[in-house]
Amino acid sequence: MAQEFSSTYGPLPVFEFHSGFWINLHHTLYYEAKQRVTPSTAAPRSNAGPQLKLKTMKDAATVLTPAEKIAWSTAVAYYAENYANKDLLFSTDLMLLKNQLEDFEDCDDLSGTHKKTCDAGLPPNVTRVLDAAAPVYRAHLWSGQDRDNRRWIARVAPLVIEQGVGVSQRLADIYQTKWPTEKIRVDVSAFANSAGAYTTLDPLRVTISSTDPRNQGDEAFEVLFHEASHGIAEPVQEAIIRECRQRGKAIPRDLWPALILYTTGEVIQPLLTTPSDEPKDKQGAGNSGLNRAPGAPRETHMPYTVRESLSQRGWNNYYELLIRFWQPYLDSRSTFDDAIARMVSAL
Repeated sequence: MAQEFSSTYGPLPVFEFHSGFWINLHHTLYYEAKQRVTPSTAAPRSNAGPQLKLKTMKDAATVLTPAEKIAWSTAVAYYAENYANKDLLFSTDLMLLKNQLEDFEDCDDLSGTHKKTCDAGLPPNVTRVLDAAAPVYRAHLWSGQDRDNRRWIARVAPLVIEQGVGVSQRLADIYQTKWPTEKIRVDVSAFANSAGAYTTLDPLRVTISSTDPRNQGDEAFEVLFHEASHGIAEPVQEAIIRECRQRGKAIPRDLWPALILYTTGEVIQPLLTTPSDEPKDKQGAGNSGLNRAPGAPRETHMPYTVRESLSQRGWNNYYELLIRFWQPYLDSRSTFDDAIARMVSAL
């Protein structure tokens, strides 16, 4: 049975959004497998909202047929045994599987039974598990998850259209590189990972949760560009490594991701904070922002580095270094090389 509607939203400036059937099935099985293996760590917690609670197949258990229960339970058990102990971001197997499922999102099956070009070339066991679980997922969970994904994209898309090109150019200038010429694929899924989003490279692709409380409202726009920045901020990482080696210092593993978090928030904050004298549209609302009722006042946007306190990641010292040495570079009061050298020197 063909998918009821297209899963591609785009291309928009900078990004191309997808809500693909197979990648959502994949992440749902992974999520349920993690719950089975380590229930206390399967769902992320957020300072900005309640613990993530997704609708799972257990919620639909009373309406599953015996055959559906077997197919789904078998799939979750396979994921629990083979994938639950692996990280979606760092496991090569999971990264390759994710990319394959994204590429075949419009296929009815992955074996090529109905259409030869839909043979995804996955390991036979994986193909059998996913093809068997697909009808159960499609009947009981997919429509709701796809609706959530579409709603999330519809909310973030206007600001991407309005500000996306400018933000991408600003970030590329900061990192002394160029934004990718091709639009970055963003797969929106009910569940992404415990962080709410992750990015894989070669090819550069972002996966982001549409239901995670940390990814809602204006924060969706910030998280989107924070994730994409992992694909363009390599010059910063290389500069930090080079400076550490020249000074005989240990390379700080987390300074680079902390810097990306900080930079994205600083670049985006002015765009999502409405000045008191901002021109109003016909309904009385400002020109920027997401999910605001007509006439509703704009609250000051709080960057991710503040909202999701860096102290929880043990990055307090990095935050202080970034304010002291990286912020002057962002304000054009220092050079890129000087900022990196001063941060490394102060480690």
